[in-house]
Amino acid sequence: MIPKLDDNGYLIDPATWTRDVAVELAAIDGIEALTEDHWRVIDFLRAYQEERGVAPMIRTLCKGTGNSLRQIYDLFPKGPSKGACRVAGLPRPDSCV
Repeated sequence: MIPKLDDNGYLIDPATWTRDVAVELAAIDGIEALTEDHWRVIDFLRAYQEERGVAPMIRTLCKGTGNSLRQIYDLFPKGPSKGACRVAGLPRPDSCV
């Protein structure tokens, strides 16, 4: 069961995120299964957010995961912010992720 979401589809309380919640959020976006490549992006986003208090910029995300921007969009069709950050349970980023 997905915890409460805000009007943009982000978790109201990021502390309610679990890997099962990520699977459900991904399914809403049409992602049938989260692969190892998806989890590498999700885990990087969560670790970066926890360490720095903000989501990484796109360049940092690509470099940190070894994915091109195209690959990020292939994994998360709604993009790094509306897709990857949301599935990772991060708050809605203020800037371009």
